Amino acid sequence: MDVAGKIAFVTGGASGIGLGIARVLVANGARVVLADIRQDHLDEAGGWFVDHGHGCEVHTIRLDVTDRAGWAAAADETEALLGPVDILIANAGVGLEGPLDEASYADWDFGLGVNLGGVVNGLQTFLPRMRARGKGGHIVNTASLAGMVTMPSTHAIYATGKAAVIALSESIRDGLAAHGIGVSVLCPGPIKSNIHEAAQNRPERFREGSGFGESEARLGRRQVSELWMEPDEVGEMVLDAIRANKLYVITHGEWRDAVIARHDAILEATPTTSNPALIASLMAPD
Repeated sequence: MDVAGKIAFVTGGASGIGLGIARVLVANGARVVLADIRQDHLDEAGGWFVDHGHGCEVHTIRLDVTDRAGWAAAADETEALLGPVDILIANAGVGLEGPLDEASYADWDFGLGVNLGGVVNGLQTFLPRMRARGKGGHIVNTASLAGMVTMPSTHAIYATGKAAVIALSESIRDGLAAHGIGVSVLCPGPIKSNIHEAAQNRPERFREGSGFGESEARLGRRQVSELWMEPDEVGEMVLDAIRANKLYVITHGEWRDAVIARHDAILEATPTTSNPALIASLMAPD
């Protein structure tokens, strides 16, 4: 689909990957809603678009992607001000990591609530509206290369959520194609972003009982390397995926061997014999 003249809703849109995608979409004629939990990031990003002559093409909304009522309100506000959403970029994420034996329910609820639940909430909010409108659209869900390779236990919560987003995106693609809605899943490697600021982005209800206080403080001191990819470069990849309805958007080749090793291990463990009648028995009757 052509993005010119379309309305896009981007979560985590006020910094990092989300902002890079938003800049590319606006540069190619789309109007964009930047939805983000951080008001300081929204103010800075909104000011950037104003300074670059695109203030009229961008609207900002403060949104906690784990808040379902907030999603509904954001969708209503978007439709009232800009019109129906054509493109949903479910990008908001938190780089949660820490020793598995220190993880609490609060840490699991926070990590999965944002990285997986935020995607689910976006789909549940916007897909009924897209289908009812009957004019197609496109969904981009941000996962991670961490969902494609074997990660250490310190990344268990993060990798679990991101792997689920990949499976979710693959699963919904065929059903949405019937409605003219494309699906892409973005699997980035190291990008210049604020994903390490998990502690600052954790809602209060996910703080009590957290076992990751020290880990989050340490992660917050991580320096963004010049070797990491620019967010706008990711935005160009996403734009290409929307135009061509590509399922996978993978930013880095450095983990290719790790992806191959994981899939080789899966294939090695998979029996080579099969019974087509068994598969047929699982099909629901017409």
